[in-house]
Amino acid sequence: MDSIRFASKKAGGSSKNLGGKSPGRRYGFKKQDGNFVNAGNILATQRLMRWHPGAHVGMGTNNTLYALEDGVVRFTKEVYVPAPRSEEATKVITKLPRGAVLYKTFINVLPIKQEGKFNLVGMF
Repeated sequence: MDSIRFASKKAGGSSKNLGGKSPGRRYGFKKQDGNFVNAGNILATQRLMRWHPGAHVGMGTNNTLYALEDGVVRFTKEVYVPAPRSEEATKVITKLPRGAVLYKTFINVLPIKQEGKFNLVGMF
């Protein structure tokens, strides 16, 4: 007769809910309206197009907005009218009530005055 050995401990089940422990991405605007920024400073990080680049503002591949010149940050809202027969017009405009107006928020940088600042350029 063969002897049978039984498990001395209960089998441990598989663990669940492993994800969700990573920190948030900290999206949002990094500079407020009226703040002074240097060229290259990040103005806002975003996943979708919440804010649009205005004057003297560039946009990175991940929709990060950054200053192209030294100056003061200004937020503006402008009326947005999509091109007729565009995909955006058919998706967005048809769902709005009659007479509604669309606005887009732009982040602009007003450069500091360049008076008295110049570089000598060699004549070729």
